[in-house]
Amino acid sequence: MNVPIVQLRELTLDDVEERYQWSLDKEVTNHLVVPDQYPPFTREDTKKWIEACINRKNGYEQRAITTENGIHIGWVDLKNFDKTNKNAELGIAIGNKEYWGKGYGLAGLYSMLHLAFIEFELEKVWLRVDEDNFQARKSYEKAGFVCEGLMRNDRLRQGKFIHRYRYSMLREEYESIDSSL
Repeated sequence: MNVPIVQLRELTLDDVEERYQWSLDKEVTNHLVVPDQYPPFTREDTKKWIEACINRKNGYEQRAITTENGIHIGWVDLKNFDKTNKNAELGIAIGNKEYWGKGYGLAGLYSMLHLAFIEFELEKVWLRVDEDNFQARKSYEKAGFVCEGLMRNDRLRQGKFIHRYRYSMLREEYESIDSSL
């Protein structure tokens, strides 16, 4: 599969300003789990969030996605770890819109899947996606995720309940994809 080269790196406090600016863009935040908090999400709130990620105090394994040239373009994370059943939820966002539609999200996704299945030894990675987020659904299916079903009225977004789909990838599915990357 032909995807751009990206790197995942630990978050740093140098990421605060870019992350804050992305949080002000409604196009970027529309499908995030907590978009009603964007704005007013202050720089200080952003800094506290990044500090919590750095110090592993919020249950997130979050990484910055950077281009081959080191440009910070977004983030990807694992959360809601179920250690008994060896699974976790994945979340991803490309905040820098110049990189939308060019395969960078897919590349960041594959990089995090590698961490999930190799470093964290998970059996399954799952995610939730808004019913009206057609581009993301198409991307997840292209990446090899399987739709497990529709979760009705699963999320309150801007005062209205919306449906979400749940997608997942199993370790064996990742291994067959990984060998072709």
